[in-house]
Amino acid sequence: MTDLLSAPLKKASDLDLLKPLKNIISGIYSTADKPEDYSGAIIETNKLRSQALSKTLDKSQPALDLLYRYYDQIAALENKIPPHEVTIPFKWKDAFDKGSLFGGRVSLTVPSLSYEKVCVLYNIAALQSQVGAVGRISDSDEELKTAAKLFQLSSGIFAQLKSAASTMGGQEPTPDLSPDVVSALSALMLAQAQEIFVTKAVQDKMKDAIVAKLCVQAEDMYADALRQMQRETVKHLWDREWLPIVAGKQAAFSGLSQYFQSSVCGQKKQVGEQIARLNHCLEVLKQAQQRSGVPNFFADYINKANRMVAEAKKDNDFIYHERVPETSSLMPIDKVASARLAKPTPVPERLSSNFKDLFEEMVPVVVHQAMASCDVRKTEITNSKIAQLREASQLLNSILASLNLPAAIEDSSGGADAVPQSLKEKAVGVQEAGGITSLMKSVNDLPELVQRNKEILDEAERMLREEEESDNQLRAQLKEKWTRTSSDKLNGTFKTNATRYREILNNALAADEVIRGKLATHQQAIEKLSAGESGVSDFLPRDNTTNKVQGSESAKETLRQLMRQVEFLKTERESLEESIKNISFDLRTPFLSALAHDGAINEPAISVELIGKAFSPLEHQVSESLEKQESLIAAIQQNSDEYFGRKPGNNTISRRDQAMRQLAEGYDAFMDLQNNLKEGTKFYNDLTQLLLAFQNKIGDFCFARKTEKEELLKDVTREASTAASQQAPPPRPPPPSVPQAPAAAAPASQYTSAPAPPPGSGPPSYYQTQQPGGMAPYPSGYPQSMPMPFQAQAAPYPAYTPMPAAFNPYYATYPPPANNAYPQQPMGYAPPPQQPYYQQPPPQ
Repeated sequence: MTDLLSAPLKKASDLDLLKPLKNIISGIYSTADKPEDYSGAIIETNKLRSQALSKTLDKSQPALDLLYRYYDQIAALENKIPPHEVTIPFKWKDAFDKGSLFGGRVSLTVPSLSYEKVCVLYNIAALQSQVGAVGRISDSDEELKTAAKLFQLSSGIFAQLKSAASTMGGQEPTPDLSPDVVSALSALMLAQAQEIFVTKAVQDKMKDAIVAKLCVQAEDMYADALRQMQRETVKHLWDREWLPIVAGKQAAFSGLSQYFQSSVCGQKKQVGEQIARLNHCLEVLKQAQQRSGVPNFFADYINKANRMVAEAKKDNDFIYHERVPETSSLMPIDKVASARLAKPTPVPERLSSNFKDLFEEMVPVVVHQAMASCDVRKTEITNSKIAQLREASQLLNSILASLNLPAAIEDSSGGADAVPQSLKEKAVGVQEAGGITSLMKSVNDLPELVQRNKEILDEAERMLREEEESDNQLRAQLKEKWTRTSSDKLNGTFKTNATRYREILNNALAADEVIRGKLATHQQAIEKLSAGESGVSDFLPRDNTTNKVQGSESAKETLRQLMRQVEFLKTERESLEESIKNISFDLRTPFLSALAHDGAINEPAISVELIGKAFSPLEHQVSESLEKQESLIAAIQQNSDEYFGRKPGNNTISRRDQAMRQLAEGYDAFMDLQNNLKEGTKFYNDLTQLLLAFQNKIGDFCFARKTEKEELLKDVTREASTAASQQAPPPRPPPPSVPQAPAAAAPASQYTSAPAPPPGSGPPSYYQTQQPGGMAPYPSGYPQSMPMPFQAQAAPYPAYTPMPAAFNPYYATYPPPANNAYPQQPMGYAPPPQQPYYQQPPPQ
């Protein structure tokens, strides 16, 4: 048998996966509260790619194992990262590297794990063919089995790659991945696998009739391969000797089928037909030598056939005297389907026998999306319940302040003008929390936090805008030559999310104004409380009026008991709020189980069930707390009217009582503002991290588009140069060396080259524009002066998941994704408030 053909490998550009892959994974799977670190797995993946795609990869099984592992890892990672989140510009060169001469593209850059996987899969098929071709040189039994297996695997992979163009983002594939090329390669590998089965059958001395049928199938497979390889779209790609060898093998296996069938005839003493088949065998094998251009092509069988036909003729002349039929009258050899042993092997789910996913802890993307949606639902319920409790507490505090409780019923050992004990405690609480100084510092820090976030968002929008303007200018300049997808079709989600972030920031600014207004209203009272007991005493006026409380001691004692119940209720409520904030339950297991069982996830149904089970006990406690407050308020109002001797319509209170009420309201406002400012500071810091990730994604997108732009500009320039060279007239021949008479000599200008065309007469290169000085209308370098540390990586063509509600303690609301729409009042829960709880108007 002759040597076998093998496909060339694609070449990948060097690429550092560390930073871009870390950006992608941290952007999807990490939050400010739950950071995830996959640095080790990312480093190993980067190292695995470098090894698997090394330019010095040898033709061996260990090299194949490396490719198998890398392919399996990319396939596993592809299921865990949404396609639109991929930010890495994978660049692969055409394996045949001749496409540019015939209108094809030499390389292609696509930021897609699917594209990377397809290119690696092509290399696996190509390397399988190389290992199979090298491994069967000695034609040992084990080597033949391995080679046949590899060629069938290669054929199956090439067949699957017919749909590879769908992974290239609408761009034209390089020639090696075009459907016609991979289809031809699949047919060629299958024919060579069948050839190995023929070789194995001959070595195993199988029956000649079986070998003949195997040869018929091999001839048929080589004919199919030759037919596909001779298509106009692909035939220029193959090495010079490929088509002759394939054509020669088609003829050779036709001859071999006659050779082995002649032996069958000899065994049956059909000597005339045997001679006819041997003659036909020799004729076809000589045609095979002519087609292949190899003088010794299947020479062994030609020699054997010559000896056999000589012996058969001798026997026929002396013994059988049979008539030798014409070749055209010979019965064709049956094409038995069972003799077609070579079949494309389907690509298995895992190519590596001992594959271990480096990102095993990462859930599939559909599970992650379901978990994220469920977490958003949980956060909405949590915020709703907390807001409900805080609104109730504000209402209770306002009612107590309006009644000057508990200060009005406290015993004052220092006389009527002494500071009540409750106000002393409030003053101590304000002082311990930092007082007005701490509050003012936090308020004054807000503009800096806001400005930082605005600068990051502004820079992200600037990069996006400049990239689109550059693309539009080149599209207007190069027109139909600028074939890549326009920026406005790719950056729409970026723009939408930038607008959404801008709205969130504006909502937060509105919340800041509410805080400042509330602080201005209660600033005087908070300052007095911050000064301690002396400040409170100075603020309270001396009340010499005769409007004193005339209530009974029993009513006073009842109010004291009610105040103790109020304090106990507030303590319970604080504990309940913490329980609601810290509620957690297993999301991973239910969604993974649903995916494994049903192949799909009904996220709304599962989420409602999980949240209902988790919140059910706390929901009961919230209801009890609200009911208890209603009964307390009713009892307090009834007993305070009795104690203070109030009559309907008479709400006259003393100046001292008004001051005490103002201090009580100031204390409540201080505590609310302190919580608000803590939430606001955390909100802005979390928003900074989200905006930096968003900015990184846009930077990666712009970097990938810049890489793609430069690659396309090279192709456009190359095509323009090729077209110009094809239009140039051929050079004239040099003057003859024999001297001629002067009169007959050709004019000197006949042998000089044509003058160079004037500027602008030929097609302009991409940098020849109407800009002053011929400068390019696109940025020559990567945008600088980022407001925050930023390292450009690679590129996404993505949607970026908006900030989840969990990161927005200011309760700025925005529409959730359509597929994660929150059901209307699930399980009887009230919908979350449309404004921050501190934006609600204070109860009257």
